[in-house]
Amino acid sequence: MLHTLPLLPPTVATTPESRLAYVLHHFRQAYDGVPKMAIGYAATQPQVEIAEAAGTFFTETCPYPAPPNWRDWHGQQLPFFFDPNPKAPLLELLPAGRARINADIVSVAFYLLSGWQEFFSDERDRHGRFPFAASVQHRYGFVAVPVVNYYFEVLKTAVEHATDQPLAPRRWAGGAPFATFVTHDIDSLHGAWKAPAKVALRSGRLLNFGRQLWRHFTQPDAWNNLELVQRTVAEFGAKSTFFFLPEHRKAADSTPNADYKLITVLPRIRALEAAGAEIRLHASIGTSSNASQLMQEASIGFCTPDNVPGVRFHYLQWEPRITPALVDDLAFEYDSTLGFAEHYGFRNSYCLPFQPFDFQTGKRFDFLEIPLNVMDATLHHPNYLQLAPDEILPALTPMFREIGRFGGVCTLLWHNDHFDPANTATGPRQFAELMHYLRSRNTAFVNGTDVVDWWDAGVVD
Repeated sequence: MLHTLPLLPPTVATTPESRLAYVLHHFRQAYDGVPKMAIGYAATQPQVEIAEAAGTFFTETCPYPAPPNWRDWHGQQLPFFFDPNPKAPLLELLPAGRARINADIVSVAFYLLSGWQEFFSDERDRHGRFPFAASVQHRYGFVAVPVVNYYFEVLKTAVEHATDQPLAPRRWAGGAPFATFVTHDIDSLHGAWKAPAKVALRSGRLLNFGRQLWRHFTQPDAWNNLELVQRTVAEFGAKSTFFFLPEHRKAADSTPNADYKLITVLPRIRALEAAGAEIRLHASIGTSSNASQLMQEASIGFCTPDNVPGVRFHYLQWEPRITPALVDDLAFEYDSTLGFAEHYGFRNSYCLPFQPFDFQTGKRFDFLEIPLNVMDATLHHPNYLQLAPDEILPALTPMFREIGRFGGVCTLLWHNDHFDPANTATGPRQFAELMHYLRSRNTAFVNGTDVVDWWDAGVVD
């Protein structure tokens, strides 16, 4: 199905000053007690001087800059777009409390964190999403490395030299070095029987097909397991955040929404909430570009004065020219949609929460984005990575270590249907392996409200 893209705004409100302010705001949120000091381009004569090298790029609408140079930072090879003098040292620590960074880390951090590439690209997949294959992360192979956090580490080193004050990443509850946000999108409660029944029918095993039908009509569905999901997660000392779909009718293009009616599970939802789960909105197909539809779904009961509103869009739909403004206008406190369906990692090359950039005002949106790092279907689905069960934890461990290094948030999406014991590819065993590993690294298990509170506690401007 072809998706009609909204037009680009007639003007894009971004200046060197707005880009610098946006980047420094997030830098200060990443570290404890960043001292007030002058950081900027040479014309302002700052203590920490950053090379200015974007030229006219941000006055135009090209989604991609020139290819990056690759530089070594403490053994890690990193891409640097807007790098005017690659032979110069990345960081020069100068006398008299001054430092110089010879790559334009402000421009490259802004480019990645703001989502410039997807805002100005016309590439969309059949679900209207910016595809991983069109991204610079795919093109240059750094999707699993939070390079913006590394740029901030370069800047941190410069600030420490200039002020003679050490900086440390902000800690989480109980002094934990990083956080894990365990989430579940509830798309289907009644579909466990369908796949084996279809296999039996196609192979002519009619007796087996009949057994599947009998089980469907006489026994609880293996995916109708909300309470099991919460208990399983709680056994690790973690919290569950459930995203429920209000819409059970298929979208206009026949893409499925929920296979249940929300009203039939409301008592169970309230019981989950009473037991400590966080309940949030899984906005249905089409809401990412339809204000009235999103408003209608948000009003169903997920957003109350005592309930911090959060949202994740079904199928990870996100139209960068429309969706952020809708989320902001409806006063959602957080979204957790921004991850690539096709690959684990960092869609905005950042492992901490951030506030998306409003290209029409040149300022930050008010809501917080909690990026999505890994989804169960990504790992084994035939359209995606097709990892074997024993390959999952080794594949994800380097990404987890990166998040731990920078005090970030690991957002994990494990659908309720993947808690079905019949799933041996991305099922309960693989989930347990990931949770055991994360717990062994002393993570703080959080929900979305905890992340918002953590962010608010660090706001200094």
